[in-house]
Amino acid sequence: MPASTPRPGDQSYDGLLVADDLPEGWYLPGRFPGEREDDASEQIDQVLGYDDQGSPADSDQNETTGGRWRYLEHTATHTRVMIRLQRQLFAVPEEVRITGVIYLPWRPGDPITSQLLRELPTARIEAAINKRLFAMKRTETITGGKIVLPSGRKVSERDLLKPLGDPKKVADFYELVALQHGRLTQQGDANPSATMAQINRVALSTAQGWITKARERGLLPPGRRGRAG
Repeated sequence: MPASTPRPGDQSYDGLLVADDLPEGWYLPGRFPGEREDDASEQIDQVLGYDDQGSPADSDQNETTGGRWRYLEHTATHTRVMIRLQRQLFAVPEEVRITGVIYLPWRPGDPITSQLLRELPTARIEAAINKRLFAMKRTETITGGKIVLPSGRKVSERDLLKPLGDPKKVADFYELVALQHGRLTQQGDANPSATMAQINRVALSTAQGWITKARERGLLPPGRRGRAG
């Protein structure tokens, strides 16, 4: 996370969440919860136990420590929500995900209804943040366990590790290349391009060519020097 010092009461000081990231009906108060002037994310993590679950430094899994809690309010219901934003450093491409949610009614003691829980569009907030921070173009929308591709076709997450087919005949082919590559990387695969060649029963050079074209389309970030795959 950025180490910059927050301006008093400014929730957007580190650029992780800004007002424009929120859909209509939600707004980002210009203060931290409780009218605090400092970012209390580390203290909240301690209370909730996030700081006890960090991955080892040499792990390929994303850390649980270092998240940032941000305070939102719903315009119509005045429901107060805190979301925890966490950079996924080992995701390809790198992204920010919501890794915690705290709901508070406008009046302490009022019930939180299922309708209120459904009103927080977490996927849309994540998508807006990632588009702004990383210029992400890759499909990330998941509906009912399905990933919705630009053509409207839906694929299951479990199908991402199956053969992708012929790039000349499969709609959204390079979207699928990026998603398959990203899934392998998230699983800790040290050489995803080689694994993709095996999955798709093609030469390694063919799989690498697919990955290159996905990068050119902005669906994957540039390759890292000295890193396979």
